[in-house]
Amino acid sequence: MTRPDWPFEMAIGWRYVRAGRAGRRNGFISFISTISMVGIALGVTALIVVLSVMNGFQKEVRDRMLSIVAHVEVYSSSGDPLPDWQALAARAKAAAPDQVQGAAPFVATQSLIGRGDAMRGAIVRGIVPEFEGQVTDLARQNPKLLADLKSGEWNVVMGGELARLLNARVGDKVTLVAPNGQTTPAGVVPRLRQFTLVATFDAGHYEYDSGLVLVHLDDAARLYQTGGATAIQLRLADVHAARRLGESLQAALGYDVLVRDWTRTNRHWFDAVQIEKRMIGIILSLIVAVAAFNLVSTLVMTVTDKRADIAILRTLGASPRSIMGIFIVQGATSGVIGTAAGVLFGLLLAFNVDIIVPAIERLLGLAFLPGSLYLITKMPSQPLASDIVPIAVVSLVLAFLATLYPSWRASRTNPAEALRYE
Repeated sequence: MTRPDWPFEMAIGWRYVRAGRAGRRNGFISFISTISMVGIALGVTALIVVLSVMNGFQKEVRDRMLSIVAHVEVYSSSGDPLPDWQALAARAKAAAPDQVQGAAPFVATQSLIGRGDAMRGAIVRGIVPEFEGQVTDLARQNPKLLADLKSGEWNVVMGGELARLLNARVGDKVTLVAPNGQTTPAGVVPRLRQFTLVATFDAGHYEYDSGLVLVHLDDAARLYQTGGATAIQLRLADVHAARRLGESLQAALGYDVLVRDWTRTNRHWFDAVQIEKRMIGIILSLIVAVAAFNLVSTLVMTVTDKRADIAILRTLGASPRSIMGIFIVQGATSGVIGTAAGVLFGLLLAFNVDIIVPAIERLLGLAFLPGSLYLITKMPSQPLASDIVPIAVVSLVLAFLATLYPSWRASRTNPAEALRYE
């Protein structure tokens, strides 16, 4: 029974959908229609799961990156030391009191670091350990890590991977070579200094684990002759607001300083992830498109089968627009069912990736992310509404578009021609 309060186009279209599912006749048409719905559901599921896993990996890498670098960095545009970094930090906090949670001074420069015959390029960052915990998780979560970085003692902390490349252990001497030499009567000679390795860290981000060296700010200023801190680091309450806040801080602090947020500092990585995510989304959307346009063949066969019914409806006064509406309802219903099933199943998988993947690994006896090769041993997942809503909308739009041509053909059926051989 159909509901009497429905428009008759919806009532008949829904009846055709139910009759096909019941398999009373035209089983092949019903089978093709079911395959179309399953195809849409699988395409939507694949999109949601893949993009959620990519979001999870992006979050893992971003969190590891931001555990060791600040959200926003403010440099002296001239490269000269800041006359009063605390006053500049106070101005930044006053410009965004709800966002800026901490500030710390630093000096950063590229150098060579060596031990014995081994020599590597590295970023040397001069910091004040007492303030570093305000801006980076690495210092906050490991307060003893920087405890031995004291002014004048020429100690150094480096990434664990860099220490392994140099074959250096805690207590060993390493040599830092400044990029600008020292002028003497004999010519320009390299300026270098021996440091003692007092600790190593593993942040889980290869770029920093293999190329970052931490020393005390005073030692760095003396070695590189900067005269003091040349920049400050800022920690924000909302890491996602870094780009917007960086622009507002630039306007508030003036153009005698240069403000760079973490998305610009790591722009190549950030842009590469966004492009990769966008391209995978487009490729997987083709699966949904193919499944959605399978509805075209389903509706064409349905229209051919229902020619007599269409002719009777036309003779009873149904307009071509009403006939078109009936088959749009039938096709769109299949699209809605397939999309809804795909969203539900995709979310079910995305929220339980951490359970499903280990179960598959145990079943197959293998590890997708072996700990010996990857720092991440669990498959991360982060479903976002900003991904799921566009996926559902695109799927519904494609399904609707697929119904237009067969429905239009149905509305053009000539009743006399259709009933001639009935």
